[in-house]
Amino acid sequence: MKALVMRFLREEQGQDLIEYTLLLAFVALVAAAVFIPTGQSVSSIWSIASSRLANAAAAAS
Repeated sequence: MKALVMRFLREEQGQDLIEYTLLLAFVALVAAAVFIPTGQSVSSIWSIASSRLANAAAAAS
């Protein structure tokens, strides 16, 4: 049993997978933190532009 535990502690095959998974999770959290407020800003800008274009089209008619 002791040999099994020692072999488990020495092996590093799964370590890379765990590190890459943690890195991917961190990148996903940062992307979500950046893009959620950006999406709200873009939505606001799009609404303003849409209403101005509608007003311009109505005035041109």
